[in-house]
Amino acid sequence: MTKSRRSAPLLPPEAGRDLPLLAVCAILVFLACLSVIGAAGAWQAAGGWSDQLASEMTLQVLPGEDGDGDAAAQQAGTLASGLPGVISAEVRSRSASMALLRPWLGNTSLPDDFPLPRLVTLQIDPENRPAPGAVDALFADAPYRVVVDDNRLWAGAIARASATVRYFAIALVVLVCGAAAAVIVFAARAALSMRRDVAEALHLVGAPDRFITALFQERFFMLGLKAGTAGSVLALLAAAALNLAGGSAASLFFLPSLAPGWGVVLIVPVAAFASGLISAIAARLTVASGLKARWP
Repeated sequence: MTKSRRSAPLLPPEAGRDLPLLAVCAILVFLACLSVIGAAGAWQAAGGWSDQLASEMTLQVLPGEDGDGDAAAQQAGTLASGLPGVISAEVRSRSASMALLRPWLGNTSLPDDFPLPRLVTLQIDPENRPAPGAVDALFADAPYRVVVDDNRLWAGAIARASATVRYFAIALVVLVCGAAAAVIVFAARAALSMRRDVAEALHLVGAPDRFITALFQERFFMLGLKAGTAGSVLALLAAAALNLAGGSAASLFFLPSLAPGWGVVLIVPVAAFASGLISAIAARLTVASGLKARWP
């Protein structure tokens, strides 16, 4: 009874030499995925901020000569709530205004007669906003001054910042993909140089160049697949850790944590396949060029 033997691959992987290349490619994929996750989180957060700003309007009520800011804010909120397009009005007290100033003034208390503006937050129907100038005209004859902030300036700044983050992330991904392709080119040249005896033996027995190229292509595709999987998983873990730590960072810098959602897990198969594809294409072009130069 003969014992079946398993044929060895023509181009066996070399763990000792492949491990550094695998680590470098995994790091590049990690950086690319992390930039994509950050851009996705910033995009989602910017969308939420824009929607919130579009549905709110802020009134700064400056007390009149009598100095009764709370009464003036209550009256302003009552008048504004009757405008078409205004859903509700929330009048904030003097203590709420002081809380907004505390990061700059510290625990310093202002005199009771200090004309501290009161804030009134209006919930606006985005589909039926008040007519332009209607809020200003409403308080034209009021015994107190009202400054209207419709948040358009902030909405525009958020939109520009979100676009900048997206373009920066795209540029970074393209740059990292180019760096990964360059690394694979050098690795494929080194592999072809070390396996030149195998290539020559295959060429002597009549194997076409496309067969030899396919061997290197398959090897580097699997290497890129492994690096893409490892790098994207590490990027997900890093993003999750940053998101968990984002609570304290948000309270410190007055920013919400950037959480792109559960759909971001799709980045693992996408990054793994893209990494394998880039590695395979770079290796195929490099090996084909090297074989053509040696056996034109």
